[in-house]
Amino acid sequence: LSGGAVLVLALTGCGGDDSNEELDAWAKQVCDAVQPQAKKIESANAAIQKETSDNSTPEDVQKTDSKAFKDMSDAYKAIGAAVEKAGPPNVDDGEKKQRNAVKELNSISAAYASLRKQVDGLDTDDQAKFADGLKDIATELDKLSKSGNDALRNLEEGEVGEAMSRQPSCQAATASAGTSGD
Repeated sequence: LSGGAVLVLALTGCGGDDSNEELDAWAKQVCDAVQPQAKKIESANAAIQKETSDNSTPEDVQKTDSKAFKDMSDAYKAIGAAVEKAGPPNVDDGEKKQRNAVKELNSISAAYASLRKQVDGLDTDDQAKFADGLKDIATELDKLSKSGNDALRNLEEGEVGEAMSRQPSCQAATASAGTSGD
């Protein structure tokens, strides 16, 4: 049993309902796995921002973006695998929520992999063409960052979110990812 779940049980006075204990253990497993991936995504995003804001050569931008998209693809795949491995959370529709989150996380991973292919295929010799290609990628990136939040937001509704918010690793992950809890 995880330390977090023990603590929560002690605080709730060991009510007859043991679903919290299971849910907290589930949340801890997912949060612990998500935290390093959230940091990886954050670093990748920062690298992309930095490389485009400086006066970088197309080659540098391409190299940085390609690596960042690979990191993001790997990170979302790892988060999907962690949610898959944790099994369904012990809530109504838990199985459906888990399935949808895994499916969406894997599709985001695939989308980043495809962006990587796109950026790798850009012509770095033609500055104007390169800039146009980057614009298209930036548009895709914007859409992707929104859908990444949605995938987890649906999973984190209700009791699951409450259990996750009690996990120190999830608090750290959301604080560092800079997502506002709207």
